[in-house]
Amino acid sequence: MLDRNVRLQNKFHFTSLGCARNLVDSEVMIGILLKAGFEAVAEMADADFLVVNTCGFLQSARQEGTDTIRDMFETKKPDAKVIVAGCMVQKHGAELKAQFPNIHYMLGSGDVEKILDAVLTDEAGTAVSSARSYLEWGEVPRTLSTPKHYAYLKIAEGCKKRCAFCIIPPIKGPLRSKEESQVIKEFNALLNAGVFEVILIAQDLGDFGKDRKEKGALAKLLRTMLQDPRPFWLRLLYLYPDEIDDELIAVMKSDPRICPYLDMPIQHINDGMLKAMHRTTSREQIVSILSKLREEIPNVFIRTSLMVGFPGETEEAFEELVQFVKTTRLDHVGIFKFSLEKEAYAAKLDGQIAEDVKQRRHDILAKAQMKEVKKRSRSMIGKVFPAIVEGFHPDSELLLRARHSGQCPEIDGQIIINDGRKVTEFGKLYDVEITEVADYDLIGRVLKESCKSAKKNKLAFA
Repeated sequence: MLDRNVRLQNKFHFTSLGCARNLVDSEVMIGILLKAGFEAVAEMADADFLVVNTCGFLQSARQEGTDTIRDMFETKKPDAKVIVAGCMVQKHGAELKAQFPNIHYMLGSGDVEKILDAVLTDEAGTAVSSARSYLEWGEVPRTLSTPKHYAYLKIAEGCKKRCAFCIIPPIKGPLRSKEESQVIKEFNALLNAGVFEVILIAQDLGDFGKDRKEKGALAKLLRTMLQDPRPFWLRLLYLYPDEIDDELIAVMKSDPRICPYLDMPIQHINDGMLKAMHRTTSREQIVSILSKLREEIPNVFIRTSLMVGFPGETEEAFEELVQFVKTTRLDHVGIFKFSLEKEAYAAKLDGQIAEDVKQRRHDILAKAQMKEVKKRSRSMIGKVFPAIVEGFHPDSELLLRARHSGQCPEIDGQIIINDGRKVTEFGKLYDVEITEVADYDLIGRVLKESCKSAKKNKLAFA
């Protein structure tokens, strides 16, 4: 342990940017520093070490990274040190060092465990190994930064797919899956720590185990997790349409502790666009899997991502996407404008779309989706959901916020509780009646605490 009487500079401030996979890496770095005797502080100005874990996926993410680093240098104490980690270091380290020559230390995406070296050394340095992504193994400490009732569990890194618009493979490297035994070990540790909702993450959960030539590895992993008799929610993020098969659907149906929720990136629905994007599914296949999911799991909630402005997208192809949104139930949708990344295959394509056209299409699609969301939300009025009451609403301590199992933390809407008199503890399940809607959010009142039996935590409408 660090002797605080000897070393006075032991306060650190941590900023994690990008996706939930990045957040897990950040939690490992935080855990390492805390175990060594360092102290986390909320304000940059109070820190001796300011650490940022960056994302390099899109230009907008890289801009957020440079803005954060600049803010750190403008805010920090004169003798405080700035440490930069993650994807931007891996791919753009020289540019970062040229822009910010006073960065104390830089850590690559796969060099998370060297964070202690970075803060202990007095000499500026860089640690960027050939490992382009990080997977936690063994007894490496991790300190959760999420509320105590939910946590992310990363089961794989890298990607075996080659979508034309994406630079994840060159940034994060090829697919690497954890061994099932390691995932189960971490899963048990989270449940033992009191976590109720475990959110499985990877670039594509459906590819889990395929780097080891394993078939049906995700379904097998889920079945092993479900052998644990304790109550919990298990949520699946990032499952591509072509990875959702009968076996996986059967496992989801088999136990209500698996949330009836899938984050299934579609990107587009026009066959020409899907082919140009190097996607492995067609419109017919996407529609078929959506229909099967609705048939087999009637209460399933589906989140997806859609892209506008990909090179060669015609007005007709875009209109097909708009009509798809209007006629197909998609519960949560993230809409993105194509970002030209030099390392992506799509950067070389003809037919690049002007930014003002991308923005117009984005706005049209978002308006169409909002109309459908409001329509479906109104149909929920009067229904009852088991929901986790998470805390006070940021707008008022007279309001609370909650989520049912069809709402993922941080990315989906929530339930605004305007009558929470029966709430005795945050992070617990309560039966909530929906009384009104507010755009992407629902409004409701707490009826009573939900039964603790795992088999009765099923998302069901009363």
